[in-house]
Amino acid sequence: MSSEYPDTDLHIGGAWTAGSDRQTLPVLNPATGEAIGQCAVATEADLDRALEAAARGFAAWRKVAPFERAKVMRKAADLLRERADGIARVMTLEQGKPVAEARIEALAAADIIDWFAEEGKRAYGRVIPARADGVLQIAVKEPVGPVACFTPWNFPINQAVRKVSAALCTGCSVILKGPEDTPASCAAMIRAFLDAGVPGDVLSLVYGNPAAISGYLIPHPVIRKISFTGSTPVGKELAALAGRHMKRVTMELGGHAPAIVFEDADVEKAVSVLGGSKFRNAGQVCVAPTRFLVHDSVFDRFVDGFTAVAKAVKVGDGLDPSTKMGPLIHSRRLDAMEALVADATAQGATLRTGGKRIGNRGNFFEPTVFTEVPLTARIMNEEPFGPIAAIQRFSSEDEALEEANRLPYGLAAYAYTRSAERATRVAQQVESGMLSINHHGLALPEVPFGGVKDSGYGSEGGSEALEAYLVTKFVTQANF
Repeated sequence: MSSEYPDTDLHIGGAWTAGSDRQTLPVLNPATGEAIGQCAVATEADLDRALEAAARGFAAWRKVAPFERAKVMRKAADLLRERADGIARVMTLEQGKPVAEARIEALAAADIIDWFAEEGKRAYGRVIPARADGVLQIAVKEPVGPVACFTPWNFPINQAVRKVSAALCTGCSVILKGPEDTPASCAAMIRAFLDAGVPGDVLSLVYGNPAAISGYLIPHPVIRKISFTGSTPVGKELAALAGRHMKRVTMELGGHAPAIVFEDADVEKAVSVLGGSKFRNAGQVCVAPTRFLVHDSVFDRFVDGFTAVAKAVKVGDGLDPSTKMGPLIHSRRLDAMEALVADATAQGATLRTGGKRIGNRGNFFEPTVFTEVPLTARIMNEEPFGPIAAIQRFSSEDEALEEANRLPYGLAAYAYTRSAERATRVAQQVESGMLSINHHGLALPEVPFGGVKDSGYGSEGGSEALEAYLVTKFVTQANF
């Protein structure tokens, strides 16, 4: 076990506690494969206590004025900033990303909290002109109730903080099912909220068997809203379960983002920005560019430049300041990468660089670039969630747009062109919840974040993120 890595308990009803049956799960350092700590496992009895706390917490927290809730949240943001260096090191130990990226994540989370704290003050209703004299008609916004949130390991703070912040700023209580692979950094975020003054009943944190926890919490009558970030197959199952119980749902699911580079693009800029985006967090990013569609006339320039970027990425332990890409989260992701590479190679794709595991200790995989990949290859149809890029040629704008929209995914998309007219057409025709043209401009606190088609529904960012945590009550009153 690591002396610098904390074991992680559950937080229920204002207390940090082991699971009622004392079971734990090991936490592994993906750079070494060694156990560094353990994570408590919640039983049904623990979930019942969390549900009771959430009901009590909601009854009290909804009565706290938004202005006062914002003060508490702003303090939590400040605490995250003060603790960012320590949190970053813990995150790197359990998740693997370079420590500089982990620190950016902690600081970005503080910005997200600040933004939601202020936006919660502006959950406005409206007055509706009446048809009769002496009648007042108003629509008011009220918190939906206790929320169950399910969050993944790839961004253990920033995926959770959006859900928790949206819930808290609107007056909801939260039960957060955190990621078992990366529990400690998520717990550090929860601790910042609690230390800032969020009441213990308002915010619970549990870990354990994901299917068992979701299967218990989602149908429970205390829970009024679900927010899930994860894979499309799991999201569909949870959305179906929530639908059977008439629960509100926000789903941020998988993607397979096209990146279109037109003949009039700034190729060098496209190579630089898309290369950095592709290999960030070892490609374990839902909005990572994955299918690169490049016009014939600039194909060779782009491929040469992108391949050079991939070869220059320094892969290693995220605690090494010179590391640019850390390990994959666990050995299952290594197996997945090797299977995608074997399939693409067998189907005739050209391997430009990478394609292999690095060493025999830890979960390191080479940044990988394929060209001439058949559309039947798995990499062209399944979200890779790893450091593999597939680059394809196209000859016409229509051909590129057809390929961009071919899959059922619709989370993020990217395009590079100097033509304002073409950029407008792309914006109108690409089927995606988010589109970034000539730069990477996604995931800021104030902008919408969500997908369409099989990539989910609802938003985790912008003013739209608050909508799912609020219900609209219409009140009509006649004065006598």
